Amino acid sequence: MPLHDRIVPYIERASLYHLARLNVRWFWLDEPLVSAFIERWRPETHTFQMPFGKPAWEWFQELFGELPPQNKVKQYTVHITWFHERFRVLLNDATEDTVHIYARAYIMMLLSTQLFGDKSENQVYIWWLPFVARLDDMGGYSWGSAALAWLYRCMCRVANRNVTNLAGPLQLL
Repeated sequence: MPLHDRIVPYIERASLYHLARLNVRWFWLDEPLVSAFIERWRPETHTFQMPFGKPAWEWFQELFGELPPQNKVKQYTVHITWFHERFRVLLNDATEDTVHIYARAYIMMLLSTQLFGDKSENQVYIWWLPFVARLDDMGGYSWGSAALAWLYRCMCRVANRNVTNLAGPLQLL
């Protein structure tokens, strides 16, 4: 159905204009891309398992200027105390590159603890590296949708009889 100019104000009031605009170009489905996502879907965790492309810890060092000590690393996580200790104080005369490093560290902690927290509540996941690598692109992601999906996943897990603690962005409830 064509989108007529006279109904656009009503679609906008319903906050669905962005969705209706997809039909203007008749959203094209990239089947190979969808197939690639399906291959990486893990139903047991309701997540996509994506490769990092370059060795993750090499990338971490590139983005943060150093690696955490081994006693602060567990698989693909860094203990939050390392982030708190290492990035506690940003000096007033810090260079712009240093500010970027501190911003990345803060965002990694926010994502791992506030939006996508788990029951450990003390681990920062390095799977956020692809996002913090491009700080200017972060505003283009639908973080609210992702957090809601994470909350639903956490609620599904806690509905299991053997699970006693609820994790996730509970502030959304």
